[in-house]
Amino acid sequence: MRGCPPAAVLVLCGLCWAANAEIFTSIGQMTDLIYTEKELVQSLKEYIRAEESKLAAVKSWAKKLDVLTRASTSDPEGFLAHPVNAYKLMKRLNTEWSELESLVLQDPSDGFISNISAHRQYFPDEEDEKGAAKALMRLQDTYQLDSESFAKGNLHGVRYNAELTVDDCFDMGKTAYNEVDYYHSVLWMQQALKQMDAGEEAVVSKADVLDYLSYSVYQMGDLPRAIELTRRLVAIDPGHQRAGGNLRYFEKLLSAELTEKDQSQQEPMSEQPITLGTYKRPRDYLPERETYEALCRGEGVKMTIKRQSRMFCRYQDRNRNPRLLLKPMLEEDEWDSPHIVRYLNALSDEEIEKIKELAKPRLARATVRDPKTGVLTVANYRVSKSAWLEGEEDPVIDRVNQRIEDVTGLSVATAELLQVANYGVGGQYEPHFDFSRRPFDSNLKVDGNRLATYLNYKDEPDAFKSLGTGNRVATFLNYMSDVEAGGATVFPDFGAAIWPRKGTAVFWYNLFRSGEGDYRTRHAACPVLVGSKWVSNKWIHERGQEFRRPCGPSEVD
Repeated sequence: MRGCPPAAVLVLCGLCWAANAEIFTSIGQMTDLIYTEKELVQSLKEYIRAEESKLAAVKSWAKKLDVLTRASTSDPEGFLAHPVNAYKLMKRLNTEWSELESLVLQDPSDGFISNISAHRQYFPDEEDEKGAAKALMRLQDTYQLDSESFAKGNLHGVRYNAELTVDDCFDMGKTAYNEVDYYHSVLWMQQALKQMDAGEEAVVSKADVLDYLSYSVYQMGDLPRAIELTRRLVAIDPGHQRAGGNLRYFEKLLSAELTEKDQSQQEPMSEQPITLGTYKRPRDYLPERETYEALCRGEGVKMTIKRQSRMFCRYQDRNRNPRLLLKPMLEEDEWDSPHIVRYLNALSDEEIEKIKELAKPRLARATVRDPKTGVLTVANYRVSKSAWLEGEEDPVIDRVNQRIEDVTGLSVATAELLQVANYGVGGQYEPHFDFSRRPFDSNLKVDGNRLATYLNYKDEPDAFKSLGTGNRVATFLNYMSDVEAGGATVFPDFGAAIWPRKGTAVFWYNLFRSGEGDYRTRHAACPVLVGSKWVSNKWIHERGQEFRRPCGPSEVD
């Protein structure tokens, strides 16, 4: 068997805002460190100028003394016969060479070292680097992007000036390998090898790339290709400490397989290069993974012509609410059942900037509630940072809360604070419910599919117990930025995809009038492929809605 390949030096650029491995989770905070990096570059330039000035002074000394010593060494006694030359020799060796020594010993790097040390506390750590790498792999899976597209800066049909070198691709593959993710390790090591074969120079050796790649391919069950790659490794580095043993082991395994299949010869290895579809991605914990990712790509959306004919837009004044009479909100249907609407001009640009200004200093890694313990914790299926804003903090927050109450007709007195979220590199929130799941009631009349859905997810009966305001009856989601690519809100159960549009908001009910959760509203925030996604959420609770949305026995709204 094989040990771990030797570690390689990882060079990854990027400076980020906070410590503790949470930097990559918010693009908004990361942008601040662009300016920090610029400041460090300026400090580096000043250090270079200081070194150049010092070197110029030393060169001037050397040039002057070179001329002098050539003259003095040609006839030492004749040179020293002149009393001035004798005096200046004494002076130079006693005083001037000491001055030159002091000049050489000066360290112009002090300012630069001091500056970089002051900023080091904000630098990303190993967990940030790993998180960013895994985010790229998540984008690769969700949007079906091959490694070459990433490496060449081609995303969503657009070429960007952001490319990955051989060493970058190798480091991506190594990150996956260390996570025992051989699927992605193969994809990125193969890309590193491809760029090397095309003549690109790199710090990492081709032998190291082949070492990781051959073993990862073996782990994916492709023995013929693993053997071929290992033979190539042996040809490059005959003395490699593992290659020979691995090759014999792989060949023995293949021989045993052929004997078991009663074959005398193996089938020829595929000549096709390794691509995104060569190996099947392993299944994971998310049952609707394929449906969810397809919706994120805009595939499988079930907006039929018949359904589209039931979509309307209207001016909403919520039963002639005084604040909406002169300026009603334009409401568009996004989906019919469950009913999801979008409000246009829900937030102005000025309000958005104020909300972001208030939230940015307080952004912290978004958490989820552990269904077993009820404790809030971070999770890799929710990659963003969030902050909570109270209405009393600024008139803008108070005004936004009032607008939500006016247009929905629901009380926000028992609602949660306005949550502002900014998504980071590959930022996402995988399929989840906004409401707290209660123990399944066997007397409920639901069809087989709905029953399976009820039983498929863990109960969270006490998720909001401490609030004393009941369950989350509705969700009001403000989009505070356009997103260049990705970032849709999708509903896998019924095949809807809602795309962010700055200044708009979407609204839906999480509970039926009976108080039971509408499991169809399980939704997700798709990974952000290109751009920075800002949203703000207002979760409205049951208490206070008794007369605004009366209870009823039916599960149909």
